[in-house]
Amino acid sequence: MNIRSFLGHSIFSKKPIHRAMDGSGKQNTLKRVLKPVDLVLLGIGAIVGTGVFVLSGVAAGHAGNALPISFVIAGIVCIFAALCYAEFSTIIPVAGSAYTYCYTALGEIWAWIIGWDLILEYGLAISAVAIGWSGYLGVLLSSVGITLPATLSNPVGTHGGIVNLPAVMIVLALTLLLIVGTRKSTQFNALIVGIKLAVILLFISLGFFAINPGNWQPLLPPAGLFGIFSGAAIVFFAFIGFDAVCTAAEEIENPQKYLPIGLLGSLVICMIIYVVVSLVLTGIVPFAELANPDAIAAPIAYALGIAGFPFGAALVSIGALCGMTSVLLVLLFGQSRILFAMSRDGLFPRMFSDIHPVTNTPAKVILFIGILTAVVAGFFPLSIVAELVNMGTLVAFSIVAFGIIILRYQQPDLVRPFRCPLVPVVPLLCMGSCAFLILHLNYIAHLLFVFWLCAGLFVYFIYGVKNSGNRGISASADFECIPAHINPESPFPDMPGIVPQDPVMTSRPAVNERT
Repeated sequence: MNIRSFLGHSIFSKKPIHRAMDGSGKQNTLKRVLKPVDLVLLGIGAIVGTGVFVLSGVAAGHAGNALPISFVIAGIVCIFAALCYAEFSTIIPVAGSAYTYCYTALGEIWAWIIGWDLILEYGLAISAVAIGWSGYLGVLLSSVGITLPATLSNPVGTHGGIVNLPAVMIVLALTLLLIVGTRKSTQFNALIVGIKLAVILLFISLGFFAINPGNWQPLLPPAGLFGIFSGAAIVFFAFIGFDAVCTAAEEIENPQKYLPIGLLGSLVICMIIYVVVSLVLTGIVPFAELANPDAIAAPIAYALGIAGFPFGAALVSIGALCGMTSVLLVLLFGQSRILFAMSRDGLFPRMFSDIHPVTNTPAKVILFIGILTAVVAGFFPLSIVAELVNMGTLVAFSIVAFGIIILRYQQPDLVRPFRCPLVPVVPLLCMGSCAFLILHLNYIAHLLFVFWLCAGLFVYFIYGVKNSGNRGISASADFECIPAHINPESPFPDMPGIVPQDPVMTSRPAVNERT
């Protein structure tokens, strides 16, 4: 088999945009109920959580007083990615986020890879945040004289634990809330986002008067620029979740107009919050002290204690619990919509794309994800989770950015309600900055990611290839096989050097892609 025929294989076939917009039939579409405010709060709910309440102390050990710069660098990388996501999401406003985008621009095999990658990202992030939630609950209860038994608050093999019961219970509780309905879930999210933002504003207000400008000297950490970039690679975890807004595309009232607002609005707001919080944090506590065990576990609470506000630990614990609750809610929401889309395309069992007739939610896939992530959170200690989640996210951002470049060359006349500026410069900056941050992650995260990718390809060739909707063309009109007929000598499809399309395909009338 030569390269040309290999690239024409059905695993490289793409899902036409008009088919992606149609979904898999009227019975498998979600109800549009979300408004712009819901989207911004959804984004803030997904972003502000573990990153600012926990990882800010860890990153300060790398970046020192330049921690705000690390947050800015990570935020800029996410803005590059958000611009790419915004263009895709307005062209294809359906469930699935990056998975669906890659299916239309790059082909099925790439869609599977990024979908499998997102399963890793969201699944481990849910479990990691649930474990952090359990830890903050223990701190809050201890402040009022209640101590959780070690056997019920730690996983097997850790401090005599059997199961991390609080982590299991919060995941299952939010799973049931998501099954009840999207509207009720977003209302609950708005409430807890308000609480955690109030706590963060309280920290900024109290800490502002305790800032010692001398603590900001020297600006550069002992490791210099490398330390700043290492800090950026760590606090990148703090921005993970803004892309979850795209997974709700099929449930937004006017996605072409409101999705860019939700994406970019929530990201910019959170970036400002992070920079201000990190300035106050390093102004109160010398960055070297943030490496202490007590400070690493709860850096904001520790800083308030230094500033003379002993009640800060309890308040911050409440804010952290609310922050992590909203993160869990949005990550569970996003994970369910990605698997829902993959199931609707036949790459996962079809049962996971069933819509509950009463709640209008994909109840089966939500329950499956909830139980699976609850088990991981309850029985497994996760040490390198943050870096592994970052790895998966950075790879996903890179593939989406590449997809923007490809789609611009493939379909330059496609109606784009939102256009990513300066293509291909912005997508290339996104890909380059993501690759740069990946190089600053732990090598163990690299190895584990490669292992996960190989496992995913095995599942795809055993199950996905046989059951994909693209293999049922003769029996269904839901898919249209458009092989990626790419000449190896031409870098992009539909450019000079392209192999002529199949006469049957080229004879079909053009499809109006306008949504």
